[in-house]
Amino acid sequence: MIELLQSSPGVFVSVALIFGLLIGSFLNVVIYRLPVMMQRAWRADCITYLSNQEPAPGIDKPEYDRLFGALADATDQSPFNLVFPRSACPSCGHAIRSWENVPLLSYLFLRGRCAQCRTTISPRYPAIELITGLASAAIAWRFGFGVEAAVAMLLSWSLIALTMIDFDHQLLPDSITLPLLWLGLGLSLFHDSVTASVLFISPRDSIIGAIAGYALLRGVYELFKLVTGKEGMGFGDFKLLAALGAWLGWKLLPLIIMLSAVVGAAVGIGLMVFKRHGREVPIAYGPYLAAAGWVALMWGDELMRFYSELVSL
Repeated sequence: MIELLQSSPGVFVSVALIFGLLIGSFLNVVIYRLPVMMQRAWRADCITYLSNQEPAPGIDKPEYDRLFGALADATDQSPFNLVFPRSACPSCGHAIRSWENVPLLSYLFLRGRCAQCRTTISPRYPAIELITGLASAAIAWRFGFGVEAAVAMLLSWSLIALTMIDFDHQLLPDSITLPLLWLGLGLSLFHDSVTASVLFISPRDSIIGAIAGYALLRGVYELFKLVTGKEGMGFGDFKLLAALGAWLGWKLLPLIIMLSAVVGAAVGIGLMVFKRHGREVPIAYGPYLAAAGWVALMWGDELMRFYSELVSL
């Protein structure tokens, strides 16, 4: 099988597409459940902390304890993670059976509706599956069979999950960004032992990329806050760019920042013009960083060479 994948690019691309569709189905679970898991953990931590504090003057201590006890009892303690409970229809609670969870095909067979109550299923779910499958196939075509393609797919899947979570909650979870950062730095240790065209950069480039990625956006954040008194972006954006710097190196950071800024500005202006999106309403920046990082992963060196040739004309 390995020999077939190595010798036949078409087969490898097809396998990557199918595997990517399956991963996309799992990413739908991560995108929905991870923020809920984080909110549950934050709520539990707050209840634990506040229940151990003395009430403010004038508040009866037994009543204070009773209220927090009732709040703790009302908090859902049932298991909720990426595995349990089983996926179910949010409208009727129908547990989704295996044949109803086949990427793309089940959605088409069910005509986009729950098998039980016929409530419409959001087309976003098959869209994420399709995007993940196509991104995986593109990476297989770009890098060919090997370790580089495998880690590039892992980076792509993480960026897709971060993009959708940031769109929904304006949140880039540390549980994804920080492992990406450390993994990017760790992969650089294999720079001399793995033949790769883009990934597995030198430790020096990776470390400088991580530091510069974090420092650049942190500097913009501090300057914006100093001038306006407002916070222009979240700390998750710093960590995401640091992770991209660790994976791709400091030389591609200008390209990532430029692409993300251009796309973000275009989308922001479009929202204000066509959807009356007020300037005071925050816009998630993480998706544009993620998209720019993926473009840099796929064609970063070519784009930088094209820009250099353009400037030298």
